[in-house]
Amino acid sequence: MNWKRLIRNKPSVIGGSLILLLLGLMVTSLIYTPYGPNEMNTAMRLAPPQADYWWGTDNFGRDIFSRIMEGTQTAFLIGFSSVAIGLFFGLLIGALAGYAGGWTDEILMRVIDAKLAFPGILLAIMLVSVFGPGLGNTIVALGLMSIPAFARIARSGFIQYKEFAFVQAAKARGAGPLRIVFLHILPNISSPLVVTASLRFSGSILAEAGLSYLGLGVQPPDPSWGRMLSEAQPFIANAPWYVLITGAVITAMVLGFNLLGDGIRDVYDKKG
Repeated sequence: MNWKRLIRNKPSVIGGSLILLLLGLMVTSLIYTPYGPNEMNTAMRLAPPQADYWWGTDNFGRDIFSRIMEGTQTAFLIGFSSVAIGLFFGLLIGALAGYAGGWTDEILMRVIDAKLAFPGILLAIMLVSVFGPGLGNTIVALGLMSIPAFARIARSGFIQYKEFAFVQAAKARGAGPLRIVFLHILPNISSPLVVTASLRFSGSILAEAGLSYLGLGVQPPDPSWGRMLSEAQPFIANAPWYVLITGAVITAMVLGFNLLGDGIRDVYDKKG
C-alpha cells in the first residue's frame, strides 16, 4: 500500500477523518459519557439540544449524545467482528478453491453462488429470527453475509497468482503449500481484500441498524443506533433532532468506510 498516495487521496482523507472522529467517540465512551446511557430524566423528555444536553434527549429523557457515544462501541464491535468472520472463512474457502482448482473449486464456488442467490439481509433476518436476537447472533449472521465477497476475491487472486513465475520458483525450491499461500500469494491480494473489508464494514453497520430497527438486532438496554432510529420515528414531528442526529451518525459511519474503501481502491488501481 502506498500510504503517501493514500493520504493525498481526498475520499480516503474524508473517510478516514470521519472514522477517526467516531473512533475517538468510542474510546472516550469507554471511560466517560456526560450522562449514563440509560439514565432517565423524565422531566426533560424530548428536550431539544441545549447546554446540559448537547444533542437533546429521547422519549425517556435519556441523553442522546451519551447513547450515541455508547452506540459506537456496538457499531465498531459488530463491524470488526462480522468482517473478521467473513474474512477468515471467505479467505479459507477462496484460497482452497483457487489454489486446488478442479472439483474442489467447482463444489466450493457453487456453494458460494447458492449463498449469493439468497439476499444477505434476508438470511440475517432468518438466522436471527430462528436463533434469537442479540449481539452474538447478529455478529454471526452478518459475518455469514460477508463470506461470499471475500471468497470470490481470494479465489480470483489465487487463480491469477498461482501460475506466476515467482510462485513456480518457490515450488521448485521445495516450498510447501502453506508457505506459498501465506508468503507469496496472500500479500499480493491484500489490497483488494482491504477494500472489500472496508466496504463490508459499512455494509455490516447498515445491516445491523436495519435489524435493530426491526427489533431483531441488539436488544435493550444496550444502545443501538438502529433501535434509536426506530424509537425516534414516532416523534419525528415534535422532536426532529432525535431522528436527524441518529441518522446523521449512521450516515457518517457508513460514508466514512465507503470513502476510505474507494480511496484505497483508487490508489491500488493507479498502482496497478
